[in-house]
Amino acid sequence: MSENSADLTVADRFLAGFQARDWEMLSGLLADDVTWTMPGTGTISGTIRGKDAVVGRARHIAGQGLHTELLHVLVGAHGAALSLRNTATAPDGRRLDEHLATVLTTRYGRITAIDSYLSDVEGMSAFFSEP
Repeated sequence: MSENSADLTVADRFLAGFQARDWEMLSGLLADDVTWTMPGTGTISGTIRGKDAVVGRARHIAGQGLHTELLHVLVGAHGAALSLRNTATAPDGRRLDEHLATVLTTRYGRITAIDSYLSDVEGMSAFFSEP
């Protein structure tokens, strides 16, 4: 299997684990020192480090009723990017509707960094804020 094929498989498994809420599967894809950077000022913004922190953020995001639609998987020299559309409605009526790229940097078949790029940083920050 080529490195690009391996990156595509990791990207597919990352999304499948998130959508299935299979946190053990997701954790198994991550390097111990993985980082995840998210722009904005919401409760999910900033850079976090380590498997537990990344799985915790994924659980928090999923816990808000997020629906994730895969638009494209793009493969690069050092990983893959997921082009996604996220939608959700909070119990208090706040709505989220954004496009994003989740860039997965990989090394030896493990995700070492996740960088999120959003179409609506302010909307995400407002959705993921303390009520």
